[in-house]
Amino acid sequence: MAYPSDHRSSSRGTVRFVLVLVGLFLVIYMVTPPTLRHSKALSSCPPCFCDCEEDPMFSPIDILNSSLADCGKNDPQLNEEMKKDIATLLAEEINLQKNVTDDVLNRTKALIMSAKRASSHYQKESEKCNIGIETCEGGREKAEAALIEERKLSALWETRAIEFGWKD
Repeated sequence: MAYPSDHRSSSRGTVRFVLVLVGLFLVIYMVTPPTLRHSKALSSCPPCFCDCEEDPMFSPIDILNSSLADCGKNDPQLNEEMKKDIATLLAEEINLQKNVTDDVLNRTKALIMSAKRASSHYQKESEKCNIGIETCEGGREKAEAALIEERKLSALWETRAIEFGWKD
């Protein structure tokens, strides 16, 4: 049964209307400031009280730089690290990279040895299995030959028995 053409146009119009409403909602949501959207979250935060006096002599960048300069002033390890030149730092970095590389190489060698041991073990098990299969195959061939001989012998006895008057 076919739908009338006005039904299709009304359903398309409804879909368009819903899409326009969703689009408008998304635009309004994106345009409104976050403070309006999250008013409950902001109301739970306590108000901030600052006793900061603005001194025209210091800018925020000066305060930041002075606090960073004083950061590790009393730390002897940090002072020792800061006194090193670039060549010493690069040599230490190269030594660290060498140590990491050696560790990875040793781990890799250990994994290779473990894989070789496992491979050797499985190869020995495979050889055992192959020997067992050969033994079984030889036994099966002998049993098959014995069965053929036994059937021939049975057929011979049956023919002799029939010759002497045996009835099935």
